[in-house]
Amino acid sequence: MPTVALNPHNFEAIITRNPIVLVDYWADWCGWCTRFAPVYEFSAERHPDVVHGTVDAVAEEALKEAAEVSAYPTLMAYREGLLVYNEAGYLEPEALEELVQNIKWMDMEKIRREVAEQMPFDPNGAIVTATPGASTRMAGLAPTPSRYGWPGL
Repeated sequence: MPTVALNPHNFEAIITRNPIVLVDYWADWCGWCTRFAPVYEFSAERHPDVVHGTVDAVAEEALKEAAEVSAYPTLMAYREGLLVYNEAGYLEPEALEELVQNIKWMDMEKIRREVAEQMPFDPNGAIVTATPGASTRMAGLAPTPSRYGWPGL
């Protein structure tokens, strides 16, 4: 599957509608980004079940700032709508393959419990946000059946 160019119009839909999404933030002037591009494209071909999105950080300034990206390339991974990986820097093909495999085998029930334990709640049980009126989007299952995880679980 080819990589998908992400923008403010499709970003949220891609993240929430797919079980696993990798997002590569890049800039055309970045030498490491041009070296990483073929590695990332090969991973996209090898894993058609994983969406490989790209964000041109120069053209999509709002997405870059919302993700707090300050170095290129930056790779983020989402599993079932939840950010599970966020690192800047070039990855060798073997390291990217290992990352994809680790994301596929994550115990998402455990991760959801850990996230829920870290969420601050008020006495009425509502989630407390840092900014009044801020979004309280919780991680949840993507609308497609999960095909990942330990067999038989």
